[in-house]
Amino acid sequence: MKVDFLVLKHASTVKKKFPIIFILISLSLVGIIFIQWNWILTMVENKHEELHHKLADVTQDVARELIAYKETAAPMKNLMLRPGFNWRPSDQFMLELMKPPTITQKFTKDEIQDKLRKAFNNHNLKDAQFEFCIFAQPGISTELNSNPNELRSANFLSAFIDTVHNLRTILPLLTSNSDIENNEFIETLSVVIPDYESVVMRQMRWMILGVIFFTLVIIAAFYVTVANLLKQKKLSEIKNDFINNMTHEFKTPLATISLAVDALRNEKVIQDKQKSDYFSGIIKEENKRMNKQVETILQAALLEKQELQLNLQPIHVHEIIRDVLENFELQLQEIKAKTDVQLLATQDLLEADEVHFTNLISNLLDNAIKYSKDQLTIKISTANSNRNLMIHIEDNGIGMNKETQKRIFEKFYRAHTGNIHNVKGFGLGLTYVKSVVDAHHGRIKVDSIVGKGTSFILEFPLGKQTA
Repeated sequence: MKVDFLVLKHASTVKKKFPIIFILISLSLVGIIFIQWNWILTMVENKHEELHHKLADVTQDVARELIAYKETAAPMKNLMLRPGFNWRPSDQFMLELMKPPTITQKFTKDEIQDKLRKAFNNHNLKDAQFEFCIFAQPGISTELNSNPNELRSANFLSAFIDTVHNLRTILPLLTSNSDIENNEFIETLSVVIPDYESVVMRQMRWMILGVIFFTLVIIAAFYVTVANLLKQKKLSEIKNDFINNMTHEFKTPLATISLAVDALRNEKVIQDKQKSDYFSGIIKEENKRMNKQVETILQAALLEKQELQLNLQPIHVHEIIRDVLENFELQLQEIKAKTDVQLLATQDLLEADEVHFTNLISNLLDNAIKYSKDQLTIKISTANSNRNLMIHIEDNGIGMNKETQKRIFEKFYRAHTGNIHNVKGFGLGLTYVKSVVDAHHGRIKVDSIVGKGTSFILEFPLGKQTA
């Protein structure tokens, strides 16, 4: 009873802790995703601001280069300032002569585009597309003037007008403040980056992909953790059932042995040889029963370590089936069960371990008896197919649902029997059957309908002698 209490206490602790663990992990996951999302939004805003500053720097670099040209583009003025130059034309002629050529007169559209591309590359904006325009305007204004001498890229106007999706800069090309007073029109450089958000996204793509990847890794880890917790919870429940079953399975023979020993101490029993032999036989049978249960547990331990050793030798499966049926004859008679045996295989020779193969057939028959109902009928048949031996064991017992069929070969798992409470065992029989079938390179399939019965279909490759 102490073992049962400890088992129940452990199971209750697991049930209480699991929701707490699930809630804590869920909150942590939601918090991490929320923080990462806000971090990405902040990074995008910072990248927008950084791109705006870089565009201003690019425009300023190109503007400086163009302004430097204007400052050195007045050769006549330099000539007239030389000592000894005495010719003095009219003031109007001098004014026109000393004016340097404009940017639009000196440079072509391709040359301006090359200068801008170089500046963009210098500021790590190699993948950024841009539109530009050099135009003349009165004073310093942001309104475009339809100057026929302007240099403009093909899509500049539409890009300049859309201030929602595009970034733009406007910078006058002034050599000094006197240019405002001396020139009716001032040349201005404007540069636009269309769809600047796509530029930002391209710059951040690896960072965003990394965040998404590691978020998915965290979600996957969360899923695996919860799945393992659920699996451990189920395994804990199954092992608790196993411990309870084992306790009761050992209790019964121990109690019977104890009663038999007490009876043997009775003077009347001692003097009566027939009664003495009877109680001695009970002790022997119960001892065998306990040994069988211990052997089952030891087999489970060997299967856990994958140490199932096979002594392969040629065996006739029909003989094994007949021997097993003979061993179960008294048990089948007791429950008034019927057997229908049709050993139709023309070749039944396998290379197998006789002991394990016998246990395999015995466990399947024992399973059919355990989960039987009134008027049990067991059908056993064999057949050959494609150099394989087929063994079909069918019963008309209580059957299994789909969920049970999926888990029937799991260790310690036992099918729910509803109102039937006489089913005993550790839930290791079919696990052992599956291991023996796999060790012999065979296949096993279960087909069952609730209330109608269960059938096991086994398939093994024939022995080399037979093949």
